[in-house]
Amino acid sequence: MCEVTSDTSSIRSVAVIGSGLAGLTSAIMLGDSGHRVRVFEKSRGPGGRMASKRVTNGSADIGAQYFTSRNPGFTRFLDRWAGKDSYGIWNARFGFQSPERGWLAFPDEHRFVGMPRMTAITRALSAHVELDAGVRIARMSRDGLQWRLTDFDGKEYTGFDQVVITAPPAQAQDLLESSGLHEFADRLAAHSGNMLPCWAVAAHFADPVQGRFDAMRPASEALFWLANNSSKPGREGAGQWWVLHATPEWTQHRLDDSPDLVARALMAEFAKLTGHQGQATDWVAHRWLYARSDAGDNPGCLYDVSLGIGVAGDWLAGGRVEGAWESANQLIRAMAPDGC
Repeated sequence: MCEVTSDTSSIRSVAVIGSGLAGLTSAIMLGDSGHRVRVFEKSRGPGGRMASKRVTNGSADIGAQYFTSRNPGFTRFLDRWAGKDSYGIWNARFGFQSPERGWLAFPDEHRFVGMPRMTAITRALSAHVELDAGVRIARMSRDGLQWRLTDFDGKEYTGFDQVVITAPPAQAQDLLESSGLHEFADRLAAHSGNMLPCWAVAAHFADPVQGRFDAMRPASEALFWLANNSSKPGREGAGQWWVLHATPEWTQHRLDDSPDLVARALMAEFAKLTGHQGQATDWVAHRWLYARSDAGDNPGCLYDVSLGIGVAGDWLAGGRVEGAWESANQLIRAMAPDGC
């Protein structure tokens, strides 16, 4: 249930801050309802944590590794707005390591990935919205009955009746604080502490890595996840690209380490876990300060009708990729004239 305060009237013009799945879902649903929507994204393109890195002969998914769809409405949304060809089932062998029982298989479940890379989904969704990339919003201020947005270069964007914020909680809290909306910002404080960091490394091996599983969650102090990105549908090229995600605790102690140092440490742990002795022929590292949400309160979304400001994101709805879509759905229903 979305957390809502106060009353509302009809929506006319909306600014959406952030172009991950929650932001794009919000923008598409609002636009489909006849509202004028403009999306602002601080990076060069859309995607959020459904991110991929360009690598030799293709790409590697360094953010969200896959997604499930427990609500049929989620796949219906993707089919309509991203297209059925933008994603497919990842028929991999999934396993986890139990300290007591050794390696065990994950329960059977359909797990989906973007094709030919995870960003294919958000790229397709972004075609349906007005997107301003490379724009980082610094603050919001009242302009009569509407909102004025100012970016870090001092450029202003005016005429918004409502604002939807889909940035990670710490960044959303900073934006609200800099806008003088301290009470609303305080509501995000608990969620900010639930976001966990992650060092991610994509490493290429010329010789196949042998093993029982294609994707694994080991009992390791350093590695939280390792997966053969090349086993995903639509990924071509010689050799194998493997994606390694560090544990939050390991990452926290090495936030300021160099990418080279981090990559070498994680690849050494990878070799120990898999027994693969081949050296990586290429690698790329990325530091996620807000990789995923830990356990916490899941109100679905936050919305203050008197301000005309809503907040959505997977971190408000369980942390899964599908949670971003669910959070946006709840927020848009709350923003409707008749409420939730």
